[in-house]
Amino acid sequence: MKTLSLKLDDKIFEEAEEITAKLKLARNRYINEAVSIYNTLNKRRLLKKQLATESKLTSKDSMDVLHEFEKLMDEY
Repeated sequence: MKTLSLKLDDKIFEEAEEITAKLKLARNRYINEAVSIYNTLNKRRLLKKQLATESKLTSKDSMDVLHEFEKLMDEY
């Protein structure tokens, strides 16, 4: 485990304190879970962006292949 110093805006800290008290959850555990969820969200965003980029790169090739198949079907 890594130890770090963290500065939070007052409002965010107060909200976190209220929630952790209601959930009877340690602040450290709460922050760890929050960062884990945020990491997952951002990984998905990055993957979505990567897939969109790669999809654009392959779309022309896919259309070329489709046209070739259509020609074969027309000849058949």
